[in-house]
Amino acid sequence: MMELAQHTGLALPPGRAVGLLGGSFDPPHAGHLEISREAMRRFGLDRVLWLVSPGNPLKTRGPAPLDDRMAAARALVDHPRIHVCDLEARLETRHTAETLRLLQRRFPKVRFVWLMGADNLRQFHRWQNWHDILARVPVGVLARPGDRISARRSTAARVYADARLPAPQSRALARAETPAWCFVNVPMTDISSSEIRARGDWRKG
Repeated sequence: MMELAQHTGLALPPGRAVGLLGGSFDPPHAGHLEISREAMRRFGLDRVLWLVSPGNPLKTRGPAPLDDRMAAARALVDHPRIHVCDLEARLETRHTAETLRLLQRRFPKVRFVWLMGADNLRQFHRWQNWHDILARVPVGVLARPGDRISARRSTAARVYADARLPAPQSRALARAETPAWCFVNVPMTDISSSEIRARGDWRKG
């Protein structure tokens, strides 16, 4: 198997809690940084990796070129414990479950936590092998105040209701036995990648 450390540019010491924020980052913006900082604080993470994907299998329209999105993400990140990588492109994986399997094989003693927003929780049951994702790693869900009701009604939230960790215990998530997930409300900038594209502030190369 290829050496994953060379693709992250990182050594991931055993026992560390590492959050994984996947997405197209088309484009990356301040909201991604806010989520990452809050995730480290609320879930007790040592660092966060941005997994900039080649494309979203659930979307029919492709994103901007990967090199452009990687460059924009690296230019934006200003935190020493937030790192940008293109693992899925290098590993040629298209689905989160497969990426997690390879990461855990290479770093068996690292405690990975998958991070997502409430919008992703609502459609999580559409992801390929979504049950396997929850069996492999804890999932941290971050959302604006007010998103709780729609997220609570999601298929994943109902199916795994007994695996939910109360928000006051969020810092224990990385060490929780799977399946485990935790929903926390955090203040967020009212901005999205789709809004930036609609304004014409982000153009494909």
